[in-house]
Amino acid sequence: MAGLRLARTSKQRCVVIPRRRISPQLRRLLAIEAGNVCSYCRSPAVVGVPMAVDHIIPLASGGDNEPSNLCLACYRCNEFKGIQTEGDDPLMDVRVPLFHPKTQRWMDHFAWSEDGHYVLGLTSTGRATIQALQMNDQVLRQARAIWVLVGVHPPIE
Repeated sequence: MAGLRLARTSKQRCVVIPRRRISPQLRRLLAIEAGNVCSYCRSPAVVGVPMAVDHIIPLASGGDNEPSNLCLACYRCNEFKGIQTEGDDPLMDVRVPLFHPKTQRWMDHFAWSEDGHYVLGLTSTGRATIQALQMNDQVLRQARAIWVLVGVHPPIE
């Protein structure tokens, strides 16, 4: 099944999705557009964080391979996001759309804690995205502490 992959829809049905390769040129463009940091958690590629091309609206949910639906994401955020397009805001107890890096500005929904170790949610969308993508887990907080010490974090917005 080369060029095809199985995906689960939000109703847990398996569907076969034709997979089109993302060109190296488009990958480079997305990296430049994102400033070589994850579009969600802002982990920097310069320290060796593996990056992936994320489908903001997943193929399984009707998304496409157009540049307007693609962004640079670290593997962690890409995997935790999966097919999710919505999440729960833990403060307001409502379900809201996750952050969309192409139509929303990061600084409108997120901020850094004073020490740079935590991403803070400023909006329901920000808080839901932090929770869904586990953007403040212990591994990331420890990595950010090191990145702060060597001066590569937090990124300049």
